[in-house]
Amino acid sequence: MSDKNNCCPNEVSNGVCVQTDKIYDSCRDKECIENMRVYLTEAGQQILDRAINVKLRKAEIIWVYSDVEPVPFNNGYFTIDLKFFFKVTLDVFCGVGQPTCIEGLATYDKKVILFGSEGNAKVFSSRFKPDEVDTQLWQKTNLPKAQIETVDPIALAAKLVDGNECCDCCCGEMDVNSLPESVCRVFDDLIVDCGSKRVYITLGLFTITRIMRKVQLIIPVIDFCIPDNECIASTDNNPCELFEKLRFPVDEFFPPERGHFDNLDAADKIKCCCD
Repeated sequence: MSDKNNCCPNEVSNGVCVQTDKIYDSCRDKECIENMRVYLTEAGQQILDRAINVKLRKAEIIWVYSDVEPVPFNNGYFTIDLKFFFKVTLDVFCGVGQPTCIEGLATYDKKVILFGSEGNAKVFSSRFKPDEVDTQLWQKTNLPKAQIETVDPIALAAKLVDGNECCDCCCGEMDVNSLPESVCRVFDDLIVDCGSKRVYITLGLFTITRIMRKVQLIIPVIDFCIPDNECIASTDNNPCELFEKLRFPVDEFFPPERGHFDNLDAADKIKCCCD
């Protein structure tokens, strides 16, 4: 075995062939999405119909649907159609008392064009689902794979409008009857699209989109990845033994200053490598 404490050994073994996802193209985006309609649950819509004001508390990403298709007459380029599903939490004010918290759904569609190279080989995998055909693995051609990274959006604004009032440049209109079952299960009640009042929100969204293909690469091998640390588990006989090994959470009691975050941002820009 090679020395595990040496990060840059002078000698490595012969290369081995591995299969991995190679990133052929990628892009990042910073978007301010305005006037997205929020579709509420049936109980939430009844509360909204009595509202005099509304405030956007937070928004979470439930799921991002992606679809990859080749661009006609542009070999190697592909369109990636993305549909974002957001779980939105609102504070609804119906009078001078405390606001009522309700939840709803908002969606956003976007299209990205990236280079994904070409591949006409038919790829079949040994992955198997009993008693069903996995349509995602049943592919006629070797299409590239899209990967989307994102964080929960920044809640910027919300406005309350009458149901018969049209909002300029409204986006996010959808058919609530066609929602995926996995999205509907997030909410305790049915999502509805009718009511005397509506809510439109503005979100700040950060995304990174990548397009990848399976490739075979020869890489040098230093050694097997053998963990050095032993697993620590709590026992019924002495749970305090595990507690004694935990570090005191100083940062939870003393939040870091602004300079701490500035130093972290500067450190991210420094690239380290072995000579």
